[in-house]
Amino acid sequence: MKTTILLTTLIAMPTLAAEIKEVRLMTLDPGHFHASLVQKEMYPQVNPVVHVYAPGGPELEQHLKRIELFNTRSENPTRWEQKIHTGRDFLAKMLKEKPGNVVVISGNNAKKAQYILACIQAGLNVLADKPMAITPADFRLLEKAFVEARKRGVFLYDIMTERYEITTILQRELSRHATVFGRLEDGSPDNPAITKESVHYYSKLVAGKPLVRPPWFYDVKQQGEGIVDVTTHLVDMIQWECFPGQALHPREVNVLSARRWQTPITLAEFQKTTGFDRFPDYLKPNIDSKNVLQVHCNGAFVYTLRSVHAKISVEWKHEAPPGTGDTHYSMMRGTKAALVIRQGQEQNYKPILYVEKRTRTSDDEFERALRIAVGKIANEWPGIEARKNAAGWEIVVPDKYKVGHEAHFAQVTRKYLEYLATGRMIDWEVPNMITKYSTIMRAYKLSR
Repeated sequence: MKTTILLTTLIAMPTLAAEIKEVRLMTLDPGHFHASLVQKEMYPQVNPVVHVYAPGGPELEQHLKRIELFNTRSENPTRWEQKIHTGRDFLAKMLKEKPGNVVVISGNNAKKAQYILACIQAGLNVLADKPMAITPADFRLLEKAFVEARKRGVFLYDIMTERYEITTILQRELSRHATVFGRLEDGSPDNPAITKESVHYYSKLVAGKPLVRPPWFYDVKQQGEGIVDVTTHLVDMIQWECFPGQALHPREVNVLSARRWQTPITLAEFQKTTGFDRFPDYLKPNIDSKNVLQVHCNGAFVYTLRSVHAKISVEWKHEAPPGTGDTHYSMMRGTKAALVIRQGQEQNYKPILYVEKRTRTSDDEFERALRIAVGKIANEWPGIEARKNAAGWEIVVPDKYKVGHEAHFAQVTRKYLEYLATGRMIDWEVPNMITKYSTIMRAYKLSR
């Protein structure tokens, strides 16, 4: 009942705040590398001095090293000046001193919802990495934070990088051309109309360097289970693609089934990614008789949003085969065509969008409609084109649009800075964030 009242209020009213002409960043307890990626570029309206508040230790050191790499790179170096504030009372100190007006939060997810609420209550804007909530209790804090943000005229926003991936953008755009896609089907529990599957790896390179994971990253009580973590991106994309520009409500969601499963991590694998030669005590309950850590980092669920059936799946593995990395599969099925993003060996592990005809229309007639649609989209994305292949058509994308995952953080940040500068956030953003996390929390509870 409380959520219904909250969403009704947030949907009915625009999201407004005071215009901010100069942004002064504060970074809070940066335990995840995403915190540094926000600063991979400079922004004209952002002061180069960034105040970092943290308890100190290796996670802070890794964060500062990454910023230093950005400052000292040969091509387009950044000019960030980091002011460091450490100590056990780092949060209280930040909320008292408030040398900035925007807080970047990306770290241990067990603390994130509490951090977010405290910052919002202090009248600070927050740009938070996903997930902003990993348990139902966190979600209740997050709901409260959105209410407080409304009262205090500040913006709370999570970093949804996948909206800026070019094949996802083109999948969304093509689905809006009825001459090619038709209408989105409703599907069924066994045959969903939209599917999003993601495979991630613990061992990877970031900014060209081997990523050092904090040991708590393997503790689902601190990082979150797979069903509440990467799924934030997948649920966000389903909302963004299927119902563009529309405010959604938790009552329009029905989670039908959900499951979770484990990934085994040996001590050698753990040591490779963390640098620790033993498992911390808090991981012992999840270590089996063979001294292998079992991590509940995988999850999948099927749900309906309005009448559309959707399937979400996230899986984590230790290390990708050489030359590969995180992969994504996405399918939207319309009455005339399916739009499918594949990223496997055939695609050289790069995402490629395919259009697969489902109508009895001749190939020539369908191709004419497709080329007209692609031509219209190319007005905004010059150079894209459709190419016939054995299975249908491939959307060819110029390399200049394939900027990569790390660059998407700057794109999200620029969108957030735009909201701050104008004092207005797109009206559907807040209700859809709440609907997204409500969906994920229902799946979390059902999976157990």
